[in-house]
Amino acid sequence: MAHAGTLSIQHLSKQYTVAGEPLPVLEDISLSIEPGQFVSIVGTSGCGKSTLLRLVVGLEEDYRGELLLDGRRIAGTSLDRGIVFQEHRLFPWLTVRENIALGLLNADMTEGQKRFAVRDLIELVGLAGFETAHPHQLSGGMAQRVAIARALVNKPEILLLDEPFGALDAMTRAHLQTELQRIWQAEGITMILVTHDVEEAVFLSDRVVVMEPRPGRIRRVVPVDLPHPRERVSPAFVRIKDSVMREFALDSARPAAPPPLHLIETVAEAPPPARRVAV
Repeated sequence: MAHAGTLSIQHLSKQYTVAGEPLPVLEDISLSIEPGQFVSIVGTSGCGKSTLLRLVVGLEEDYRGELLLDGRRIAGTSLDRGIVFQEHRLFPWLTVRENIALGLLNADMTEGQKRFAVRDLIELVGLAGFETAHPHQLSGGMAQRVAIARALVNKPEILLLDEPFGALDAMTRAHLQTELQRIWQAEGITMILVTHDVEEAVFLSDRVVVMEPRPGRIRRVVPVDLPHPRERVSPAFVRIKDSVMREFALDSARPAAPPPLHLIETVAEAPPPARRVAV
């Protein structure tokens, strides 16, 4: 079981420069996430959810404020922060076992230890029997399980998930949400999920962070004090889900001011810099 990290975000602000003009993306974000918590971040498109995740994983470094993991400032990517994207990003010429083992390429472990670590992760994500399959032989949900196993193989303190089930059908997504909750409980690590799916956030999380757009700010943090496993149709679950959904109704009633006209055609959201992530 990995050590669970404590994440402290203090007065974090981020902006890009586009066509010589500042484009604020995040403004004065403060949030503390305790070891082993599952926190989801929800909000409309353009509220900076994915930018915040990229800052935490270390893909971006130009920001104001503090980002601290276990009291140490985050600087660049590190194996103590794993990430899973919406696209599984597996290497098509490698098998399931080889894709997961790739994360251990430079690990200080014997070959035997690496084999045991990969085997344990394959069992954890429910892919025993598919060790020698290639990505084209897997369903979308199975490929995402491989991506999760690869992100966990180095035992990170925090697992970051950026819309990991967004491209899947509803039934597969619901099944993998249950599987992710099981994996989280088994590993005991801190998880941060970015999602557009409010039901997914309430189903999985200890807290749901609701963001408002342009620039992104935390509007409200909603605690989810429900035991696992959760029933999506229970009155308590529906009340919390409706409470979060009402926050989005505020955005519809008070639309955010658009960016300057000459920036609209230039950028919808500034792209991340081209950097490699340790997986």
